[in-house]
Amino acid sequence: MNENHVSPREGASAPHALPAPVLVATAAALMALTALTVVTSRIDLGAFNVVLALAIAGLKASLVALFFMHLKYENRFSSVVFVTAVFFAVLLVGLVVFDTTQYQPDLRAAQQAAQRAGPR
Repeated sequence: MNENHVSPREGASAPHALPAPVLVATAAALMALTALTVVTSRIDLGAFNVVLALAIAGLKASLVALFFMHLKYENRFSSVVFVTAVFFAVLLVGLVVFDTTQYQPDLRAAQQAAQRAGPR
């Protein structure tokens, strides 16, 4: 037997190419989600705007990784790790955004008071 020959791991997935309709459908879904992001950004939903935008962004990231990066066809553990990572990234960004929106009204009020007082 050739010593340079490396046998594939048991249970390893073989390389594959996705059919064009799957790639086109994934790209169409990403474009639709982008359009949805633009539409929802023009609607005032209060604090829910951030939640909705982050949910759409997380879904788009998952679609890219699952189909374009072929993560869907890897073992289940890799997919779970990725989806969990995206969930926690969205959660942490959301917490930071909500934290900054808590003190924004105070900053705006202070800026308006400073403008009314005029330059010193």
